[in-house]
Amino acid sequence: MPQELTKRADRMRALLDRAFAPSILEIEDQSHLHHGHAGAAPGGETHYAVRIRSSLLSPLSRVARHRAVNEALRGEFAQGLHALALDVG
Repeated sequence: MPQELTKRADRMRALLDRAFAPSILEIEDQSHLHHGHAGAAPGGETHYAVRIRSSLLSPLSRVARHRAVNEALRGEFAQGLHALALDVG
């Protein structure tokens, strides 16, 4: 998954680094794949894929991992992040 350097991706990276100290963190802006779909914005930065591995997340159930990542990014959802595809471990 290629690394995208956008303002939102940078903020997401900082939030996830701080919350989970991941050993792997990949963030990809996939907004271009959702042009014309619900939540898509002309400037993009609305749809992301995140792959994260962290010893803080690994003991949790799959649902709890997803909830933890979504909670860490709550502010981004409030500011226009529409969708997040997660690969969490």
